[in-house]
Amino acid sequence: MRHIRWMGGTISGLVLVTGLGLAACDNGSSGGAGATPSASVTPPAASSAPAAAASEAAPSASALAASEAADEAVNEDLRTYHRHHHHGGVAQFISMAIDTLGLDPAKKTAVEKIQTDLKAKMAPARDAEHDLMSTIADGIAAGKIDTAKVDAAVAKVATASAGIHTATMDAMTQLHDALAPAERAALVDKVKAHAEVWRKVNVDEKAGSTEKGAHLAKLTALLSLTPDQVTKVTAALSADAPVTPQNDPKPVDAYVQAFATAFVADKFDPKTLAAPGTAAAGHTARHGGARAARFFEAIAPVLTPDQRTKLAAHVRENLDEKAAPAAK
Repeated sequence: MRHIRWMGGTISGLVLVTGLGLAACDNGSSGGAGATPSASVTPPAASSAPAAAASEAAPSASALAASEAADEAVNEDLRTYHRHHHHGGVAQFISMAIDTLGLDPAKKTAVEKIQTDLKAKMAPARDAEHDLMSTIADGIAAGKIDTAKVDAAVAKVATASAGIHTATMDAMTQLHDALAPAERAALVDKVKAHAEVWRKVNVDEKAGSTEKGAHLAKLTALLSLTPDQVTKVTAALSADAPVTPQNDPKPVDAYVQAFATAFVADKFDPKTLAAPGTAAAGHTARHGGARAARFFEAIAPVLTPDQRTKLAAHVRENLDEKAAPAAK
C-alpha cells in the first residue's frame, strides 16, 4: 500500500490523492494477475531462482523515484484544490470522500444520487465562492484588489456556507443508512484526511512561507518571481493575521471529530450536530476566503503586468471544481 507523502508526514492508508478526493485503497492485487509466462524447454538452474526473485521483488531506484514524483504531483493537485475551495466545509469533504469509497455498482448508484443532492445543496455557497475568486482574479489583473468588495464577498460565502448543514441533514441521514459500518468508517477516515490537508495549507502553513510546497514557493516558480519580489511579499505577510472568533479554525476541528463519532454509530441524527456543523461550515469559508484574499492582496502590487496576467489566469483556472482532475 502506498502512503500519501505529505509535508513532514504521511496520511496512512490512503492512496492517490487528486483534486477531487482521496482514491480508494485497493485491497486486492494491483491490476490482477499478469500474463502467464511461457514454459521454458530447459528449466533454469536452481541457484539462479533466488536472485531472479529478489530482482523482481525489489523495485529499482528509478521506479521508486518515479513513484515518489507521481505521489508529489497528485499531492500538489489536492493542496491546490483545498487552497482555492472552502465553500462547503465538512460537507464538501464528505462529498469528496464519496468519490473514492469503492462501493459495489448497485450501492454506488444509490450513493451517487445522495451525493448529487449534497452538491445541489452546496450550490449557493459554491456560486458565492466563484464570485469571490473572480473578484480577486480581476483585482490581480488590475494590479490592485478592491478589499472592501472582497471582504463583502468573503462574508457572502460564509453566510451561504453556514446554511449547508441544515440543508443537507436529510442527505447525510440517507448516506449513513446506505453505508455498511465498514464503509462509514472508511468515509470518516477520508473526511479526516481531507480536513487535515485543508488545515495544513490554510492554517498551519505560514502565509509568507517559502518552504518547498508552500503557496508562495509554488507561485515563485510559476511566475518567476525575483528575490526582491519574494522579499516584499514575505514582508507584507510577515505578521500573522489575528485570530478572532470569526476566523478561528478550532470549530472545524471539533466538528470533524464530532461528525466522525456520530457517523460511525448505528444510529445517526444530524440534528444533534446542527450548532457545531453550522459554525464549522461558516468558519471554513470565512477563514479560507479571508486567507486567500490577504495572500493575493500582498502579492498583486509587486507583480509586473505579465505576471499579473499569468496569476489572474491561474486563479481563474481553479475557480470551478470541474477544473480539478478526476479521481482515479
